Amino acid sequence: MGNYTEGSQVQIRPWSEDHLHLELLYRLNVPEMLEHPGGPESDEQVEKRLMRYAGVQSLGNGCMYSIWLAEHTVPIGSAGYWESVWQGSAIYEVGWGVLPSFQQRGIASAATAAVIEQAKQQKKHRYMHAFPSVDNPGSNAICRKLGFTFMGECDFEYPKGSFMRCNDWRLDLESDA
Repeated sequence: MGNYTEGSQVQIRPWSEDHLHLELLYRLNVPEMLEHPGGPESDEQVEKRLMRYAGVQSLGNGCMYSIWLAEHTVPIGSAGYWESVWQGSAIYEVGWGVLPSFQQRGIASAATAAVIEQAKQQKKHRYMHAFPSVDNPGSNAICRKLGFTFMGECDFEYPKGSFMRCNDWRLDLESDA
């Protein structure tokens, strides 16, 4: 198993509505991947998610990416950012997910760092927030590693109609640090 902390082998590619991306969503739609954000979705919800992910870039309010390793012919995760409103302010929200067999190797961190760079280039919002569950040590560690500032715990609605206890992490996209 390689360590991808430098990201040299990690690539992000904009999402599309092809079979590979639909298959990835089904592979990500399993209990161990969705333990914190509310559990697996129905087939109909997964297909709607595919269209949302593929269409977010054309709306001009973010971009979803699939995560690829140079030595693989199929995507192994997703990461992206999108516009949201948090505490009355327009922000970018960021999220990621890597298949279990590829976790704990720095892949999600490398991919999310690349996504942050893409968001910075937009020069649209000053802040990006991540809202991992308080019970998700891996995602909270990624936030710390990538320079997010811990803002505190909060109740966060995800999926719609369901609230979960999260940590609010904020990154200043205008900072050089």
